[in-house]
Amino acid sequence: MMKKTLITACTTAIVVGAASTAFAASNPFSDVPADHWAYDAVAQLAADGVIDGYGDATFQGDKNITRYEMAQMVAKAMAKKDVSAADKAAIDKLAAEFADELGNLGVRVANLEKNADKVKWGGVFESTYTSTRHDTKSKATKDRTNVNEYVFRLEPVAEVSDHWKVHARIDANGNYSKDTSGSADLKRVWAEGDYGKLNVKLGKLPNAINLISITDDPYSGVAVSYGDKWKVTAEAGRIDDANFGDMSRDANGFVGTQDAFKDNDDTANYQALMVSHASGKFAGDVAYQHLTDTFDQDKLPVLYYQGQKDRKDYKADIWSLKGTYGFDKNDFLKVEYAKNTKADNEATSYSFEYDYKGAVAANPGSWGLYLAYRNLGQYASPWGTYGDGVDNGQKGIEAGVSWTVFRNIQFFAKYFSGKDRVANTDAQKLFARFDVFF
Repeated sequence: MMKKTLITACTTAIVVGAASTAFAASNPFSDVPADHWAYDAVAQLAADGVIDGYGDATFQGDKNITRYEMAQMVAKAMAKKDVSAADKAAIDKLAAEFADELGNLGVRVANLEKNADKVKWGGVFESTYTSTRHDTKSKATKDRTNVNEYVFRLEPVAEVSDHWKVHARIDANGNYSKDTSGSADLKRVWAEGDYGKLNVKLGKLPNAINLISITDDPYSGVAVSYGDKWKVTAEAGRIDDANFGDMSRDANGFVGTQDAFKDNDDTANYQALMVSHASGKFAGDVAYQHLTDTFDQDKLPVLYYQGQKDRKDYKADIWSLKGTYGFDKNDFLKVEYAKNTKADNEATSYSFEYDYKGAVAANPGSWGLYLAYRNLGQYASPWGTYGDGVDNGQKGIEAGVSWTVFRNIQFFAKYFSGKDRVANTDAQKLFARFDVFF
């Protein structure tokens, strides 16, 4: 009965490991006798978790397995790392016994092991609480919003060849307070080719330009970069600009609803160029971003754009500078500046940030904090990435902490206190998030 169980385990391991692959062993039908010592060695490896599938009685019957099938399992075991000394000795003994069959498997086994890791899955589960407050000029009413939500994000990477990969990002959002959940959406997908100093991306991809302006908002197009310490990056395509003409706050401090620069499909032509440099304690870049769209004259808010009703095309030319300097391994200073030379107001943004240490996901107990002053013009930073704290169209002080609670589990907290730029009313935001990376 014991031999029958071992035979069943071996057969199951084969089916689980590589049943769909064709091989060319010279004599695949030569049975391994049921009393062969190899069964005991395989049983040891299965019990130690080196060979998967042991104990699954999916297949019944008292049949011997072939030397070819046994070699297939040995090949899988040889590919495992960090095995014990006893298991390593068993694998070596099996490899010597089935050397001819392993030789016949050859490249096919190598390809099987490589293809098993062709698609790598990673992602994060984010649980977030945000509380915002905006006072009106009269202070008689307040605009307060509390949001308790989550995001489940998958970020697979598929290896196509030695130089090309395909990336994707899939998000599913939900709201704790309303007990709602949304369907998964494909947010980004792009192919990436890497040839030494040359990198090419094509598809729906994230922006790689200055954080303070429109970076991280995906666009459909292409990006090409070349260099090492000095690098040149060019981007071009189409970007969703539905929020670009949405005034951040009206005279009372409430969010505006008019979209001044909105065409029928809410997209703009987009081009960008960046030159970056990193060496020693300093890293920085200078960048230019251009957008072209049209607006509806009838929706143009006179409050913000007086005298410009005749313009039918809206063009944004955003110039930006960024510099980061590390005084030592713990202390960093980051300065950013952006200006939209086509905008008549809300045209300038700048940020000063001091960072101390930083939480590392793989290092439990690591932590960091930062203190910043940010002043973000609506049209200089239409989609900046600082929205977890200060929003575009706001200015003020922001502080935050980060802490790796356990390996790959992190906590972040931010607090912003300042003003809405247009309305000049008070604004605050409290942000807290747990991230679980996998």
